[in-house]
Amino acid sequence: MSSDVMVSAELAGPAPRGSAGVLEAYAHSVMNTFGPPKRVFVRGEGCYVWDADGRRHLDLLAGIAVNALGHAHPTVLAAVTGQISTLGHVSNFFATPAQVALATRLAGLTGDDDAKVFFTNSGTEANEAAFKLTRMTGRTKIISTEGAFHGRSMGALAVTHNPKYRAPFEPLPGEVTFVPYGDAEALAAVVDETVAAVVLEPIQGENGVVVPSAGYLARARELCDAAGALLWIDEVQTGMGRTGSWLVHTAQGVRADVVTLAKGLGNGFPIGACIATGRAATMLQPGSHGSTFGGNPVAAIAGLAVMNVIERDGLLDQVTATGEHLVSVVMGLGHPLVSEVRGRGLLRGIVLNADVGPAVADLALEAGFVINAPRPHVLRIAPPLVVTPAQLDTFVEALPGLLDAASGAAS
Repeated sequence: MSSDVMVSAELAGPAPRGSAGVLEAYAHSVMNTFGPPKRVFVRGEGCYVWDADGRRHLDLLAGIAVNALGHAHPTVLAAVTGQISTLGHVSNFFATPAQVALATRLAGLTGDDDAKVFFTNSGTEANEAAFKLTRMTGRTKIISTEGAFHGRSMGALAVTHNPKYRAPFEPLPGEVTFVPYGDAEALAAVVDETVAAVVLEPIQGENGVVVPSAGYLARARELCDAAGALLWIDEVQTGMGRTGSWLVHTAQGVRADVVTLAKGLGNGFPIGACIATGRAATMLQPGSHGSTFGGNPVAAIAGLAVMNVIERDGLLDQVTATGEHLVSVVMGLGHPLVSEVRGRGLLRGIVLNADVGPAVADLALEAGFVINAPRPHVLRIAPPLVVTPAQLDTFVEALPGLLDAASGAAS
């Protein structure tokens, strides 16, 4: 056992050994907001994680599109440990080189030389900052979409569609209108001079990896320009190379007024960002918003390390090729339960002809594969960007048996 692992074990204290003991302690001490955990994971390396009972799993979910470079990536590890051993936190009364360097890199992704960044600790917080920014327009109406997910804080929840998430916390802030996702004409019918912003995911991840028709984002841009409204693009799940480009909307030639990022940016270290361009870049001023931990030097250096590795190792092209391979081999199975594979890059939804997704995900976990079912008929595959075709093939080879077992149990 390495000295680092020994130190971690000592810090954890007298925690119970083995999965059963940890899960019993979890039920006693952790709020029941997620339901019972399916596994207790204790170690990760590359695209694999090991549970407390020593079983290895191929991680095809990456912490829900978070671990972009896999687990324990040496470049990120060196950057984070080097930074925290030098300077861990100073508050936002002061600047640090890592914070400024990352802000400059992220602003540059938008193509606007004057773009500005507000750092947060999560995607929800990034969307909360964006929600507040829309109020600076002097308008309060926001257009969101059916199936949208933007987070669970009060502002982010206000633009999230799922009634199950919303109902217990209503009334929620703002005047939010939901229209069908991907329907440009439905958007055109509601965007007028009373609208502060339109918020869109370029691909709806939590709704089952739903991709809109070509030109949808461009049409939203036109409508916002005509109405004087902000276009707010939520790239929390899709950004940072997940789909084969840094950002989905810029790859389509679309300019957003507000962009939100998180997930893959820190490779597991909590970080998010709200980026504003054009007139939106100067709307928030001293006192408008704040964050104690947002933009701390350790999170910032993690983000820089992730961006450097993606660029250095040519991962954007690799993601595109590996994602196309996944589609090819899954559809090549010719399995009657598989309808299609949608998405881009390494954000993919395997669409099924029956509502057996949760059962398939559970069976996959038993077989050593981590996936999930964001919808009953969709399996989400969002592995580390460094996953290899050969690793994906091991899952695809197992998939027919998993589908047959799940459909047999359901019949």
